[in-house]
Amino acid sequence: MKKILLSFAIAAITAGGAVAQQQPKKQVTAPQAQAKAGPVITFEEAEYNFGDITQGDVVEHTFKFKNTGTQPLVIERVDVTCGCTTPAWTKEPIMPGKTGTVTAKFNSAGKLGQQKKPITVHSNAAEPTSVYIVTNIKEKQTSSAKN
Repeated sequence: MKKILLSFAIAAITAGGAVAQQQPKKQVTAPQAQAKAGPVITFEEAEYNFGDITQGDVVEHTFKFKNTGTQPLVIERVDVTCGCTTPAWTKEPIMPGKTGTVTAKFNSAGKLGQQKKPITVHSNAAEPTSVYIVTNIKEKQTSSAKN
């Protein structure tokens, strides 16, 4: 009788294991690239080089960015290091997946040589982000009217 019960128990365990193996398993998918939680500012370029300009020239560049996060992005302020650079930026909230701009206008009056000016964007994203304008300012040539 013990042999029969033991055989029955083994058969039940084996059958139960087979049933368990036949049940569909949960599919485990590979982690996908997901947008980060909260607002995230992602610039198309980190630096723009105007090349050589002449002292006194005023140049301007617009940096484009995208909100690659999951919540609206709001630019709170844009800081520059001197009065020679004037910033302008998208004032309304930028929804996830949408784009905005930061424009830097640079006046080279009183400057000479290599310049690299940071434009620091403060927003509701985790950290401030800086982009840069770069130029080489050449001295303005004056022509002499005397003969």
